[in-house]
Amino acid sequence: MTIRLVKNSLIDRTAWDLCVSRSVNGTVYAYSWYLDIVSDGWDALISGDYETIFPLTFRKKYGVSYLYQPFFTQQLGIFSIRHITPEIVGSYLKAIPKKYLLAEINLNSFNRPDESEWTVLQNVNFELDLIEPYDILRKRYAQNTIRNIARALRSEVSIAANTRPEDIVSLFRMNTGRRFGQLKEKDYKRLLRLVYECLRSSKAVCYGAYTCENTLCAGAIMVFSQRKVIFLFSGTDEVARTNGAMSLLIDHFIQDSAGNHLTLDFEGSNDVNLARFYSSFGSTCVEYPSIQINRLPSVIRFGINTIKIIRNRLFR
Repeated sequence: MTIRLVKNSLIDRTAWDLCVSRSVNGTVYAYSWYLDIVSDGWDALISGDYETIFPLTFRKKYGVSYLYQPFFTQQLGIFSIRHITPEIVGSYLKAIPKKYLLAEINLNSFNRPDESEWTVLQNVNFELDLIEPYDILRKRYAQNTIRNIARALRSEVSIAANTRPEDIVSLFRMNTGRRFGQLKEKDYKRLLRLVYECLRSSKAVCYGAYTCENTLCAGAIMVFSQRKVIFLFSGTDEVARTNGAMSLLIDHFIQDSAGNHLTLDFEGSNDVNLARFYSSFGSTCVEYPSIQINRLPSVIRFGINTIKIIRNRLFR
């Protein structure tokens, strides 16, 4: 198998997107238009006539070129119209250009690298098959989720499927975003651009949960692709943490979608509390790997590790 590096400007986007759509593991994250929005820059490793592809999302900082996982792309990695063996995964990882001195990227659940050869971390995701009727799906809910839904109904929480993306993003920024601060202004702008592109092509729906005073207390942005619906982004406030609004919102979406050949992809999570919440809807755990590559010279590695130690001691 010959793997070639193709610069972004030379990628045949029609052939690329056709490969994603036909892949055994295709996902919305891998489409060229999606990568153009979420990534600072990306090239690709390709074999055959776009039969197997691997986007390389890159940045450069302090003179160091590295691969990173863009926000709003839980999984990337290798996509193919053929069966993806561990040997194919290894070949592609070895083909990553040497100029990338660092790489911390998520592959997808169909990519199984040899853990004796690569530094691999397994991540947790949860998926719920929606093909069965709602009554059957609901029977698999945890009792705590059923209680949360009942609490939301008693609190007269209502659900709408036409909430403005800006309102959901603002809700997140005013609450979770303030506490963690990972997303910057440019990231929120990218997210809104991404969501509106999905809405324009009927690939997204924005659900909101409203209090009896008609105040938005929880919201979620769902993106459709490849017979999956991805729980891409959500926001809640303090009210929603006590009235069960997000449980009702997800339940409402499951009611709307039950009986269809769809899988609800919760997009995580390694966080124990979120994992418990997502699994409480009867979803199944599906792991996917992260790969870490460090080609930095030892003297630079030592300097970076020293800085991290000092920072941790100063701010712990």
